[in-house]
Formats: sequence, structure tokens, C-alpha cells
Amino acid sequence: MSEWTLVCSTAELLPGESTVAWDGDTPIMVVNFDGTFYAFEDKCSHEDFELSAGRFDGETATVECVLHGAKFDVRDGSALCAPAYEPVVNFPVKVEDDKVWTRDDR
Repeated sequence: MSEWTLVCSTAELLPGESTVAWDGDTPIMVVNFDGTFYAFEDKCSHEDFELSAGRFDGETATVECVLHGAKFDVRDGSALCAPAYEPVVNFPVKVEDDKVWTRDDR
């Protein structure tokens, strides 16, 4: 299992905002939904395209892939509409000393 990767301070990622961190070769999109942080692979499960290029909706906890319009729930990675049918991979998040951390735990 890899080490924890520092994403940012909690003050740098306000509710409704997102960022991308790298754990080795793995891009991880981290979002702040209503004060809770979620992390998932920055890759659409329908096609290998970065979800961070799309829009994170801080009101509905969804991210939309700009390539074909697939939407995912950031809380659990579930695919919400076609053309994606598989979820995106979620990763653990921890907050310590006002810092947000994640890791690729596969």
C-alpha cells in the first residue's frame, strides 16, 4: 500500500471546489462536498479521459465527464448515466492538522 499523499490545506479547497493530486502515476481528483472531502481516480470509467476537465457540481455531489457526458457521484464513485456503467475508483481521504491527504490503496 502506498504512503499518504498531501493534497492541500483545508483552506485551499473550499466547499464546491476540486483539485487533482498525484500518487505516483495515478491522478486523483479530490473534491470538497459540503465540508467533506472525497477522492477518486481522475479517469472516466467509460473512456480514459480526465474527469477534472469536467465540472464538479458542489450542489449535487456529481462530476461530469466533458467527453461524452457521463456523470458520477463523488461520494461513492457510482455511474449515474450512460455512457458510463462502471463506477470510478474511490480512494481514502484523511484530514489531519488542517491538511487533506489521500492515497491510491489498490
